[in-house]
Amino acid sequence: MIGIFDSGVGGMTVARAMEQFLPGYPILYLGDLARTPYGTKSADTIIEYSRNNAAFLIEHGATLIVIACNTASSVATEALRREFSVPIFEVISPAVAEAAEASASGRIGVIGTSATVRSAMYEKLLHEARPDCQVFQQACPLLVPLVEEGWLNRQETKMIIRRYLQPLKNQQIDTLVLGCTHYPLLAPLIQPRIGKKVRLIDSSLATAAFLRRTFSERSNLADGLKTGGKNRFFVTDRTESVQKIAETIFHRPMELDLV
Repeated sequence: MIGIFDSGVGGMTVARAMEQFLPGYPILYLGDLARTPYGTKSADTIIEYSRNNAAFLIEHGATLIVIACNTASSVATEALRREFSVPIFEVISPAVAEAAEASASGRIGVIGTSATVRSAMYEKLLHEARPDCQVFQQACPLLVPLVEEGWLNRQETKMIIRRYLQPLKNQQIDTLVLGCTHYPLLAPLIQPRIGKKVRLIDSSLATAAFLRRTFSERSNLADGLKTGGKNRFFVTDRTESVQKIAETIFHRPMELDLV
């Protein structure tokens, strides 16, 4: 089974993309809603939470882990790879590769949580992938709580997004990485406020496409992943808004198991 974890519901965009790009591979999802957001936490705390999440998924049958959280991907990936023997993938590298290729001008914007921006992981990897590029980052600490509350089309959310995006708009970027898996849910608000000519890079879609290519090239990695039964979705807290957002993402009734 493919195990996926996130700090909340945002990683469900990755799980949904996996269903679309890799049908037939059972998914085990864990949304750590009780401890969200991760983006305001210290690196040590994020690593500890990520270690808990990975261990839970492996105990329940996951033989491959996807860190569907940009914050955890930027801070905890190497620690998890040292500790666990299963393959561990993150959502930053696929988004970086797509952004580096997509940008015509090399002026690339990144929005993410405070921890993701503080880690400078996107900036480092983008410069490795495309040395000539210029990277402009913007921390957006209020967006994850707004998504978790279901404020996807509120006037307050629109105003906050406009404020966050203005510095990037001033830099005349042509590509914007949505550096948090919650942010694709806000894409209909982000696109008109950053400009219709700016290409949005969705890390959830980029990651699913990357895994599909990886499985086709490395069949041994995919061996055994199609066993394990139906998709299951676990959360560490469950609210009415979370249920509604999950069903919005998947376009169907969702059973969320509380752990």
